[in-house]
Amino acid sequence: MPSDGLVVAILAAATGLATVIDLRTRRIPNALTGSLALVGLGLAAAQLGTVGIGGAIIGCLLGFAFMLPGNMFGATGAGDVKLFAAAGALLGAGKILSAFLFVAVAGGVLAVGFALHRGRLARTVKQTAQIFGRPSDAKAAIESPREHNRFPYGPAIAAGCMMAALKPLM
Repeated sequence: MPSDGLVVAILAAATGLATVIDLRTRRIPNALTGSLALVGLGLAAAQLGTVGIGGAIIGCLLGFAFMLPGNMFGATGAGDVKLFAAAGALLGAGKILSAFLFVAVAGGVLAVGFALHRGRLARTVKQTAQIFGRPSDAKAAIESPREHNRFPYGPAIAAGCMMAALKPLM
């Protein structure tokens, strides 16, 4: 019998662990993202989750595709892309778009919070606008260590994925 609770519990544990690791190290381990993807696909194949195997595969691929542009512009790390793709295997094709939108909002809130905390809100807004006009300059500015503007994105991914997973349960 498919279980929303099982999917939510696994997603909460994995994204929660990714958040803690990302906050401490600014990295999300491949072992964690790979394991989460395998669990999502395994649950789907065994029909223990709420998503079929086709939906799990498509959710994983869409999760990867949605996060990859942010990585290419330097706004997110490769671990963030892999974490969201792995979460897509649990969420499935039907929830991955809403999860992405929730992640984007949570990431925006975190970015503003970090910028305010670091006293660089105006500079952050200016550099964000550059992404649309001069993406290569924006990427260089984002990745510059002297700018001190990178922040862990794992918490935004965790929050967005959990909101999407819990949305029908609310």
